[in-house]
Formats: sequence, C-alpha cells, structure tokens
Amino acid sequence: MGNGSVVGVDRTVDQVFGAGDPQRVGSFRFYLDGERWEWSDAVAQMHGYTPGTITPTTELLLSHKHPDDQRQVAKILERMISDAEPFSSRHRIIDTTGRTRHVIVVGDRLLDNTDAVIGTSGFYIDVTDTLDTDLQESVTEAVDELEKTRAVIEQAKGALMLVYGISADRAFDVLTWRSQHTNTKLRAIATQLVQELATNAGSPSESFRARFDHLLITVHERIPQQ
Repeated sequence: MGNGSVVGVDRTVDQVFGAGDPQRVGSFRFYLDGERWEWSDAVAQMHGYTPGTITPTTELLLSHKHPDDQRQVAKILERMISDAEPFSSRHRIIDTTGRTRHVIVVGDRLLDNTDAVIGTSGFYIDVTDTLDTDLQESVTEAVDELEKTRAVIEQAKGALMLVYGISADRAFDVLTWRSQHTNTKLRAIATQLVQELATNAGSPSESFRARFDHLLITVHERIPQQ
C-alpha cells in the first residue's frame, strides 16, 4: 500500500505501549496518493467495527467524532491532508454502538525511502477507562515529548528559512540531511542549533550568515553524549 517510515512516532508507540493492552492502542496511516487510509485492528475496534470489515475514509472518521469536537478535528485533518502537518489531539469519538470514547491521536509525517513526504502515520490511544498510574504517566510523557520535539524542530526550521530564504519543507530537508549525514537524532541537531544560535554571538567582523553556516555544519560535534 506504500513504502514509508515515520520519524519518532512508531518507536514511541513501541517503547511506551509495547507491553500494554493492545485494544487501547492502535496505529493508522494516511497516504496523500489517493487520500487512502489504513488502520490497525485496534483502531477499527475503537470505532466499533470488526477488523477487516470496513475501509476507513476521511468522511467515515469524521462521522465518528463527537459533535462538540468535530469542527476542531476537521480542521486538523484538513491541515494534515493539505500539508502533511504533524499533530496531536485529545477528543471524543462515538463508536457504532453509540458509546463515547475519549482518545488521544498523534500523527507525524510519513516518508518514503527517499525522505519524500507521502502522508501521515501515527497512533490512537483509548483513554476512556481509568488507566493505571504508570500507563497514564507514559501517555502524558509520550505526547509531551512529541510536542517538545516538534517545537524545537519548528524553531530550527524557522532559523534556516530566515537565513537562507527557503521554504519550510526545504528547511526540514536540510535538518534531515544533517541528521542522516552525521548519524545524529533530528531533535538533537535542532536543539543544539537553536541553543547555539541564541548564545553564540561571534565577533563583529563575522557575517551572521557565515556564523550560521559554521554552526549548521559543525553542530553535531557539540551535542552532549547521552
């Protein structure tokens, strides 16, 4: 159905929920080509369907959103479809039996083997029932971690866009290239770049562009070892 991989999202699901209740966590993929959806058996069951009996569509997913949350989620889906924009949302869905479920949905860019954006991939977490403390904390930590990652990457992208006069997509491509070329995590590259850009004033004789070029090319060398 497509050849893609997701930076961060699937790994987070595996680490946080690998030993949890499989019915509480499920994955999905959305492909820009043909606006095709795929969902795991767990996500189908969250919506009240027997796995394998129905193919999800944008219209079907929206029809299951709680009326009070539908407008908010529709806007998120619109941005996701038009721009493959990462997102996270806490909202309610109504399954085929009429039961209201509270879910957390997190999505990130889906890339093919050439790092081209081909859609969105992510996961649903059903938090309707009272979860044990450890799992609830893990859910919060996972979502917070993704939000922090996106925030610092957006800051780094903004710096690249300003300095080089490039688009957001090209700025993301540059960060991804540095990450892959230096075998360094994308978030680490972005974090270090933003920190050094804020603190490294350089000498008055240096141009801002030249200092930035140097920071970008050498930033991976100063990332603290974990």
